[in-house]
Amino acid sequence: MDSKRFRSWRISLLLGGCLLLPALLLSGCGAVVVTGVAAGAAVLHDRRNASTVLADSEIEYQAAQIYFAESERFPDCRISTTSYNRIVLLTGQCGSESSARAFAERIRQLPEVRQVLDEIQIGPLASLGQESEDLLIHSRVSLALAQVNHGDFDLTRVNVVVESGVVYLMGLLTPQEARAVVEQVRHVPGVKKVVQAFEYLPIPQ
Repeated sequence: MDSKRFRSWRISLLLGGCLLLPALLLSGCGAVVVTGVAAGAAVLHDRRNASTVLADSEIEYQAAQIYFAESERFPDCRISTTSYNRIVLLTGQCGSESSARAFAERIRQLPEVRQVLDEIQIGPLASLGQESEDLLIHSRVSLALAQVNHGDFDLTRVNVVVESGVVYLMGLLTPQEARAVVEQVRHVPGVKKVVQAFEYLPIPQ
């Protein structure tokens, strides 16, 4: 397999967590690791219920399995899969539209998935330099979220994905919280665009 396919750090981290935490695998790796964070810690401040947090983790694990087990179907792709509240965001690049659509269709078929947001770009794979820049932007965005001062807002309720300078934001927020978050993130150096993929909660009375 082309070594470029292993540059998707989200999938590598997920699979690495499965290998490093065998003692915790009581219900499968997907039920334990949530994008590198223990599910119990995520539930503490999460607006998703525990079963949804575990379902999101399982979706990401199954997507990683598909990505590698069926690699011959996606030979020119570098794809990251992020699930939040059973809505799946696909980011990355594919050399052909057919490969990107084939992967998106496989993810849509997973039983727990409610919706797929296909943001895979058709074109050359991101360079290592771009991936490093995206990690830096991700760190800056996390720091910016810590500056959001709005009611009981908790930055752990926002899931951040950065791809080629585009920041995708997922989470269960009120409209007011979402506006405060976007206002902070759009001023972060290096951010080319902010894409909101929030689900909105009712405004507290």
